[in-house]
Amino acid sequence: MFRKGNFGVIFSSITLFVALAAGSSFAGNTYVARMEIHSFQSVTLTDKQFLTGEKNGKPVTLVGELRLPRPGNKQPVVILLHGSGGIIGFITDWERDLNAMGVATFVIDSFTPRGIDNTRDDQSQLGRLAMIIDAYRALELLSKNPRVDPARIAIMGFSRGGQAALYASMKRFQRMYGPTNLEFAAYIPFYPNCSTTYKLDNEVADRPIRIFHGSADDYAPVAPCRNYVERLKIEGKDVQLTEYAGAYHVFDGQEFKKPVKLEKGQTVRQCQLAEAENGVIINVKTKEPFTYADPCVQRGVTIAYDEKASTEARKAVKNLVTTILKP
Repeated sequence: MFRKGNFGVIFSSITLFVALAAGSSFAGNTYVARMEIHSFQSVTLTDKQFLTGEKNGKPVTLVGELRLPRPGNKQPVVILLHGSGGIIGFITDWERDLNAMGVATFVIDSFTPRGIDNTRDDQSQLGRLAMIIDAYRALELLSKNPRVDPARIAIMGFSRGGQAALYASMKRFQRMYGPTNLEFAAYIPFYPNCSTTYKLDNEVADRPIRIFHGSADDYAPVAPCRNYVERLKIEGKDVQLTEYAGAYHVFDGQEFKKPVKLEKGQTVRQCQLAEAENGVIINVKTKEPFTYADPCVQRGVTIAYDEKASTEARKAVKNLVTTILKP
């Protein structure tokens, strides 16, 4: 199942997931009836390759952890996509919360098998769209698992993973890379980057899209998401943006009760980007192909927990999950 040369990387990922599960199978009052570790094939593409529909990127074997909160078959699942820091504490907190709702979770490690620790200081290590393919491949994988209901699989992502969860809803991308006759039941992006305008990005799935963001976010500011949501609403799409006043990036991460300033954290908060011809992402201001050397790219971002925002967002997600996935 593992390709030659990747065994060490994949073994490390499996060890991580097993360690996480062993420490939290009985977190709070949540009982995880079964845990499964799955490897699956994906591909690493640059954004240009992705946007031009190329299929022959660099193959990669990814690993995901499936936690099933109860015995039996045909359970709803939420796929979780991590952010630039990789899988950290608040991701496992969401696993616990969703499992407590009776919803299974599938956490994908998109970094370790690619030899990436994190992308905070260097976002160029992985294309911004690559994790969308990971999500589609995971959807296909889970749809074949007898313990999972393929009609009740949602996607939820955070920051970089939130961007993937948001744009995985685009019908164009689904046609290019998604599984046939299968789509997510809901899209739940937390503080995604919305600064890039893609061709046909107003054509999205006719499923709920629920975005959660903070007004004080200086990593991936909320303003471009406001504009995108308004464009989608004009098209009659089922999309909502919930904005929390004064909340920073990762407002749902309790490990950041003391705000953390990432002095080298790389951000495109001052950039306005757009897809041009042949899959090239351009800087709208300069009309030139975008690179992370552009003057609009800045450093220095804040991540901080916000108890009120986190509590309200968790209630909203619970209501959405209960309504859509019907655990």
